[in-house]
Amino acid sequence: MSAPLKKTAGRSLLVTSAAVLSSLALTAPPALAAPSPSPSGPSPSTSPSATPPASMSTVGGARLGQAGTQVNLASGVPVLPKDITARSWIVTDAESGDVLASHNAHWRLPPASTLKMLFADTVLPKFPKTEKHKVVPSDLAGMGAGSSLVGIKEGETYTVHDLWLGVFLRSGNDAVHVLSAMNKGVAKTVAEMNEHAEELQALDTHVVSPDGYDAPGQVSSAYDLTLFARSGLQKKDFREYCSTVTAKFPGETKKDKKGKTVRKPFEIQNTNRLLSGDYDISQYPGIAGVKNGNTTNAGSTFTGVAERNGRVLLVTVMHPSKEEHNEVYKETAQLFDWGFKAAGKVQPVGELVPPKGAAQSSAQPGASGEAGQAGGGSGDSAGSGSSAKPVASATADGDSRGMETALAITGGLLVLLAGAAFLVNRRWPLPDLVRRRSSRP
Repeated sequence: MSAPLKKTAGRSLLVTSAAVLSSLALTAPPALAAPSPSPSGPSPSTSPSATPPASMSTVGGARLGQAGTQVNLASGVPVLPKDITARSWIVTDAESGDVLASHNAHWRLPPASTLKMLFADTVLPKFPKTEKHKVVPSDLAGMGAGSSLVGIKEGETYTVHDLWLGVFLRSGNDAVHVLSAMNKGVAKTVAEMNEHAEELQALDTHVVSPDGYDAPGQVSSAYDLTLFARSGLQKKDFREYCSTVTAKFPGETKKDKKGKTVRKPFEIQNTNRLLSGDYDISQYPGIAGVKNGNTTNAGSTFTGVAERNGRVLLVTVMHPSKEEHNEVYKETAQLFDWGFKAAGKVQPVGELVPPKGAAQSSAQPGASGEAGQAGGGSGDSAGSGSSAKPVASATADGDSRGMETALAITGGLLVLLAGAAFLVNRRWPLPDLVRRRSSRP
């Protein structure tokens, strides 16, 4: 678990619609019945080798199936950072789908809580955010020992909006299990997640637990996690939840000293340290959300999105071997820095493929921007009575100097060339993606 924040600077909010993803330490139920893994790669194992397999999937391009680092270095292209220790990583242009560079992109590894991106992309559209659910004991059954929790209590009632804040900010396995119960059970949810992964052509992925908790045979890849992020970001509510820094979460109903029944909320903070900052790492300029993960077997995993000078990048990092605090975020930040410098100069080594059903469609700017709201609701970002705060405009300074990084946010559709029609597999824009421009070079 990440060390607690020493200080969080005051944050001003300027949001038009919100943005993007990653995940944290998790845990889940015992192995559940699920569809067989896709034959696109070697059989998944519970404890992966430190050496990538000789043969991996070639979805997105032949070079992505090769072991080792794939990049087209040429004159004017910056050299990749030398101290990246992750077993697998990928840097992509979120809009065009171009893979700018990768390292073992299709290596099938335990995903930890980054798998919650697929869970959200699968389940989030099913329930209105205002729907309420009273938690019963069976809702919380089957969670793995040591699961990350947001603090859901049996007998208490929560809105769907509350539960998604618990999933995205605290990576709460308890929130995942309650939403799975609302979705007619963990087994059904796992089956739907596997079906959705196949539709997205995320063929390295095999889901066993919906929350990402280590389970035999549960695997994904840096390539697939990036597909999940890109798909989720088409949904307004997904963008909003994954970019939220802090929010109020309902507490337990108790009687105060006067005997009056009260239910006081408590604050929860996003565990994505590129979004919230920490004592040894600042909020990354241009960050627009993430989902992080960490388990014993998976190590640290992370997918994040950031924007700079009109360019939107997705970076996924899996299992750094260097065991320093917040290492997964530090390596992600280095890859973001490289990607922003290299974008427009480096020739891609592959591409992010579109979902099966979208492969022949033309991209329509903003057409799907509101389609993925929770239950097709109104898209009210705060929800009734909520104090959720999307991405902040200031970073915490470890030396308590109160140094702030201005992140100007502008809304609107991503720009497509006038009169141009792009196939989805070459141009799948993120509708209404929040733009963040910073002074960082």
